[in-house]
Amino acid sequence: QVQLQESGPGLVKPSQTLSLTCTVSGGSITTSYYAWSWIRQPPGKGLEWMGAIAYDGSTYYSPSLKSRTSISRDTSKNQFSLQLSSVTPEDTAVYYCARGVSIATIRDMDEYDYWGQGTQVTVSS
Repeated sequence: QVQLQESGPGLVKPSQTLSLTCTVSGGSITTSYYAWSWIRQPPGKGLEWMGAIAYDGSTYYSPSLKSRTSISRDTSKNQFSLQLSSVTPEDTAVYYCARGVSIATIRDMDEYDYWGQGTQVTVSS
């Protein structure tokens, strides 16, 4: 059973960088052909795919967030991380990490088989 757990600060000030880590257990983040994504849900809105890091370390980003987003991984700890720079209150959301079954379908929310419980991040001064 694969489990994912998000961790990081729940409150970030405007203009700062939001940093979250997803710790994966029960499966390796280097196993072919999975993709490991960050997905968020602002209050009252739908899920938004932010970006992913694939089993081979390649990264993919949402065009709307690409200039502010960086996803990396630590294979020794079986973790992957998100950094979102220059945050504003519009970045307030529940942030999820999830495992996608294929790079080809990383933008399809129906193609994720394991999700973290989500972590609330609020951007406020």
